[in-house]
Amino acid sequence: MRRTSGGGSAPNSQEGYRAGFACLIGRPNAGKSTLTNALVGQKVAITSSKPQTTRHTIRGVATTQTAQLILVDTPGLHKPRTLLGERLNDLVRETLLEVDVIGFCLPADQRIGPGDTFIANELAELRRIRRRRPVVAIATKSDTVDRDRLAEHLIAIDRLGDWDAIIPCSAVSGEQVEEVRNVLSSYLPESPQLYPDGVLTDEPEAVMIAELVREAALEGVRDELPHSLAVVVEEMVQREGRPEDNPLLDVRVNVFVERPSQKAIVIGRGGSRLREVGTNSRKAIEALLGQRVFLDLHVKVAKDWQRDPKQLQRLGF
Repeated sequence: MRRTSGGGSAPNSQEGYRAGFACLIGRPNAGKSTLTNALVGQKVAITSSKPQTTRHTIRGVATTQTAQLILVDTPGLHKPRTLLGERLNDLVRETLLEVDVIGFCLPADQRIGPGDTFIANELAELRRIRRRRPVVAIATKSDTVDRDRLAEHLIAIDRLGDWDAIIPCSAVSGEQVEEVRNVLSSYLPESPQLYPDGVLTDEPEAVMIAELVREAALEGVRDELPHSLAVVVEEMVQREGRPEDNPLLDVRVNVFVERPSQKAIVIGRGGSRLREVGTNSRKAIEALLGQRVFLDLHVKVAKDWQRDPKQLQRLGF
């Protein structure tokens, strides 16, 4: 990861200021994306009730008076079943080698399981063969359990590995989110700001738009669909002939699935579900871009794309 400050306002150069990169890691659906959004204070990573929805490393930038924490949200680290799963795991491992501090998310509403043990062992191996990186264990979703269950969960986390700190939090209620931000920031190196004030993410707009469409498409669908859904923004052009004070952006998006039956799920009876996906994602895209958008959605079948190296490359993986 390049440490660049970019344009805009002058970087903060006060003595003792800290800035750097943090990675949130955890098994799928551990609350990493929701926590990223809470730490930044605005939606920069997609969330879903379905596991394994994050495909890209999305940097969220949380800037305070004392530190700038640049969050890298990764796919859930898991035992892979497909070529896509292997590539997502490789993406996580590459990220772990580059950040200044790691946040290991363990949801309080679930018992410590094989997936958590798998990640804990990966982190232990990383710290053994590479220079030591601080790891903060974060008990996410603390609002979903009572105090006794949370205490039991924190004890189980402590027994799982050697952590630099353990902290519970709820990204939904906001409880201890600021404390998590402060703890992670305390392990960053002294540095001026790496991004100007006001920057919340460095993801390209096309990637953010694709993620918003994907999030909308995942809501309320069958369990097997999240792993089979990919979204690509094919074109973004301003509509010609529009008045300057009322521009319209034409956005053409392709949604790829692996089987015709999945295509039918996304489109819905008479196209009803695709219209709902278009309406919900368009509103989110307009909020992101600050202008009106005409969203042109198309659903296409790319047979077994998760196992096909050429198709994975074409879809950006």
